Amino acid sequence: MEELSHISAFNHYFLTMVILITMVLVSRTIVAGTKYSSILVIVIFGLTMGALLVKSGIAAPGLSEFPAIVLVSQTTIIALIATFFVGGQEIRRILSNQEIDGEIFLTPSKEEVILGTSSTQLFFIIRAFFILVGIETAHVLLSGRAFNFALGGSYLLFAYVSLVLAVIFIDSRAKLAVGKQVYIRKGVVEIMAIILVLKISLHLAAWIEPWIALPQIFFAMIISSALGMALPQWKLGPTLNSLLFAGIPVVLAGSFLVGGSRMLEAFAIEGMTNVMIYGFSGQMFWMFSGLAVLIFLARANHLRNLAPGMAGGLSHSGLTGACTAGDLGEKAAARAPIMINIPFIGHIFVFSILAVSAERGGIIYSWTLVLILAGVVFVAMAVRNLRKTDGDEGQEIKGLMQFSLGWQVLAVFGSFTMLNAAGMDLDHVSLAVASALSHFGLFAAVQGGMFGDAAAGLIAFIFAMPFLVHPLVFGMFGKAAEKDGRMAANLVLGFAMIGAAGIAFSLLTI
Repeated sequence: MEELSHISAFNHYFLTMVILITMVLVSRTIVAGTKYSSILVIVIFGLTMGALLVKSGIAAPGLSEFPAIVLVSQTTIIALIATFFVGGQEIRRILSNQEIDGEIFLTPSKEEVILGTSSTQLFFIIRAFFILVGIETAHVLLSGRAFNFALGGSYLLFAYVSLVLAVIFIDSRAKLAVGKQVYIRKGVVEIMAIILVLKISLHLAAWIEPWIALPQIFFAMIISSALGMALPQWKLGPTLNSLLFAGIPVVLAGSFLVGGSRMLEAFAIEGMTNVMIYGFSGQMFWMFSGLAVLIFLARANHLRNLAPGMAGGLSHSGLTGACTAGDLGEKAAARAPIMINIPFIGHIFVFSILAVSAERGGIIYSWTLVLILAGVVFVAMAVRNLRKTDGDEGQEIKGLMQFSLGWQVLAVFGSFTMLNAAGMDLDHVSLAVASALSHFGLFAAVQGGMFGDAAAGLIAFIFAMPFLVHPLVFGMFGKAAEKDGRMAANLVLGFAMIGAAGIAFSLLTI
């Protein structure tokens, strides 16, 4: 009967592939011909479908009946490794004034096979699914943890099928500067490198845990960024190309399905009301007040600055996905990996201080207040430098790097300090802050159990709910794209003030 169990596992595998890939493709079709990001539609589809699965009795909260969807929702770190690597490359080039070889390695096909999606993009999306599942299952197997997972007995087959398909699934219509065999070999090397990064980072997290419980993503970030800085001339193969384009949308589709399934359950949990109020208000305040700083103080009102600056300044999953997918322009796509990496320098403090705080059960205010002040200083430096750029790209990137680091530290530690001081438990604080910032790093850390099992079980829903504010966020960015990159300044200020009022209400009612 073991054969039947494997057949059942592959039913889950292919059903998940159809659900997630269809969700991404339909989302791209809906926004085709507009300036809006498909992430916006993925949010609504995911939450609605997850809630309907539970309401109809098909599944229980958490989607334990669909373990393959849960598997994909837990691959956040794999998608981020690709972004960290490319960000490390860009940082090295900026610091060394090193130019990349101008030869175009991959010329995507522009032939539209589905409304809003070209053939090369379709291959990227499908291959991203294979890569995420293949690498995750291979990593679990190599770590000896398969018995901890549903369908773990089929992980060897999952890994084999997924990785083989990921390697050979190449768009024949795309033009390559080298032979397809070379391109395929690059993809194999990238897959092996990501698995190695995951394995080393897991061992480092386990080794240092007796002293400080730093999450695996912290070490994965350092290693992959260092690799990018060591290999600035590495031209991306099929693995990294696919993860950059479609890794985050596919992960978010899975996460929002799981999150939506917990929607009805979460509202009944004591203390969740304030968590969600801060999540919604924080989305408004930290996003639009950051935009207000860039627009009014730094005089940097253009999408090439606003989109990557806020993606990095908040480690914002939605904007990161929109930027790296090219939804907000080529310059935003090129700058986003840099801005995502730079704040992770600050994560040395973020994860270490939060790890110690988690062990003590409360924030260490003497540390966080110093870092909040440091964040203000970096933002002030960024404002000064951005005002003097006069269109110089190098100066703009330097100013945005300073802003991303400063705003990240200010938003994370400001939020943790305010909420904990107001009386919210630290596990609930972690949920509120991760969702208020759409912060990918905190999401992965909470999902990995940094703040306990209860928070890990709820994070998918709490993280997803404030994405309902994203029609407004992406609407503003979409309108800016239609107006030569300039955002409506007065609306930005108004939304920031609404967010500030919501945060004040949240703090006063804890």
